[in-house]
Amino acid sequence: MNGRGKLRLRDILFATEGSILPELAPRLVFLAGLSILAVPLVQQHPGWTRDLSAVPFTLIGLALSIFMNFRNNACYDRWWEARKLWGQLIITARSFSRETLTLGQESRERLLLGICGFTRGLAARLCGGDEAGAIGWSVSDAGPIPPNPTDSVLAELGLQCARLVRDGAIDSIHYSVLELRLTELSQVQAGCERIKSTPLPFAYSLLLHRTAYLFCLLLPFALAPALSWWTILPVIIISYTFFGLDALGDQLEDPFGSDVYDLPLDAMVRTVDRELMFALGRAALVPAADAARLFTSLN
Repeated sequence: MNGRGKLRLRDILFATEGSILPELAPRLVFLAGLSILAVPLVQQHPGWTRDLSAVPFTLIGLALSIFMNFRNNACYDRWWEARKLWGQLIITARSFSRETLTLGQESRERLLLGICGFTRGLAARLCGGDEAGAIGWSVSDAGPIPPNPTDSVLAELGLQCARLVRDGAIDSIHYSVLELRLTELSQVQAGCERIKSTPLPFAYSLLLHRTAYLFCLLLPFALAPALSWWTILPVIIISYTFFGLDALGDQLEDPFGSDVYDLPLDAMVRTVDRELMFALGRAALVPAADAARLFTSLN
């Protein structure tokens, strides 16, 4: 496939990179084998499925697809909101850098390094990494580790801005502009923490998982009397659809994980590092190619 370009027929039929198919392959193989066993079993014992028809499965499949659509919409909303929050973080970091151009080099360096530390700390916090360690390289204060290290970076930046007002380096209007940017970063963190700490109700997801498995496991026995060996084809197609939607919902539910479709937090962090380091006149911390993944996902 050519990135996000138009899919060609060859891509639709044979592409596996970026597809959910490798994850589903063991289940599809199992259901194909079950269908192969179901056909001769039904043919040898037709009385077992005499009263079993495809009509109930049609109704159950319709209801299941509607409920899966609701769940996947909720999961995608979580992913999209997280994407917008990190986009806002990048915008705010760039704005903060531009609004500190009039400051002295030392003061501006402390502020921009703090923004880099905040970005790294937030990414580590969301991914379950070493939050304090991620922040420590850009924050000079070596005091005790606070319960929320990432938020503490913003508090320290606020104190630095207040000192600039006290020392006459900036006026109150300039201070209010910088404080607004810090507030925006705090809102980004709160929004990300809300997504991370509030998963979809487990009972709702479990109900859909169980229903999908029962439906796909019983489907071969409902179709075999009428379709014989053709049973395998609709079973594979229907199972691929239901299990694929189910797996995609699982991945999108937590946009800060390490699955294929999760947000590229590492690339976003590198982008903030690169741009703020360049603004300070330092050599870029990462090569430009490492940030390409971010711009591909944002455009």
